Amino acid sequence: MPYSSGPISEAMYYVLLTLMNPNHGYQLMASIEQVSNGRVHMGPGTLYGVLTRLLKDGLIVVISDNGRRKTYAITEDGKSALKEEYDRLICMIQDGNILKGENQHE
Repeated sequence: MPYSSGPISEAMYYVLLTLMNPNHGYQLMASIEQVSNGRVHMGPGTLYGVLTRLLKDGLIVVISDNGRRKTYAITEDGKSALKEEYDRLICMIQDGNILKGENQHE
């Protein structure tokens, strides 16, 4: 069943984005910081809360679990939800273009 819970949070967005390449928790935190150009710092509590939610929603799966480390990957539903959120964000940016000319009429 496709994801239908509305817009996804920034944390969910970055976890899904970084899971385009399967990864494990600790490495995910570093990848999120890298992908966001240092803008997003995600601690373990937030990360594992988001991973639990994404697993529950079927947007990611565990592809390897050696007892100490789980490796996660995005599902097709996860890719669809990520693309839908990306498209929504692009529309919001385009809608906000009015702000570019905000000071032109003063």
